[in-house]
Amino acid sequence: MAEARATEGDKRERILQAAIRVFAKKGFYATKVSEIAKAASVADGTIYLYFQNKEAILVSVFDDRMKALLALLERISSSQRTSEEKVQRIMELQLGLLEEERDLAEVVTVNLRQSSTFLKQYAAPLFRRYLELMADVVAAGQRDGSFRKDLNPRVVARSLFGGLDGIALTWALGAEPPEEPSPVLLRKAASQFSALFLAGLRAGAELGAEAK
Repeated sequence: MAEARATEGDKRERILQAAIRVFAKKGFYATKVSEIAKAASVADGTIYLYFQNKEAILVSVFDDRMKALLALLERISSSQRTSEEKVQRIMELQLGLLEEERDLAEVVTVNLRQSSTFLKQYAAPLFRRYLELMADVVAAGQRDGSFRKDLNPRVVARSLFGGLDGIALTWALGAEPPEEPSPVLLRKAASQFSALFLAGLRAGAELGAEAK
């Protein structure tokens, strides 16, 4: 029985991985369920044993990856790292999950934007939780004196997410096949963004009175 459940789980994951590849290549709206089935090496009808429709596949792709991201972020938030190390780890986490996954990066940063229904009805709660966890890390850094206190933690969290999302998007779309985006370039961009972001966040970087 357990072996059967494992096999079913593997087939579901194979369908999701195939969907990521096809969505990235063709876009969400242009993709047909039959194309996902072909890429996953399953019959068309098998898709509907696991997913009601194409949007349900997209929801599952996002749900699986985002929940894994949230679980890791919660562990980072409650760890014994310094506040600055936690922010650094958040940056590495968000970009590290995408580093070796060009197709997944394109699904997360490009194709999700094509489904307004998805964004309004499903993605918002998970995104809010993600931003809340980021803001909590920033607020903790303000309390322990690591970060400047003249900034709203929620604004900082949105800025951090937006910057990382922009880096992932430009990296994913930065090269045309057969050339692949270089993970080295992504790491370099992440390092530069980290230095810039943390320099502005550290205590002592508050705006002078004449600039306010």
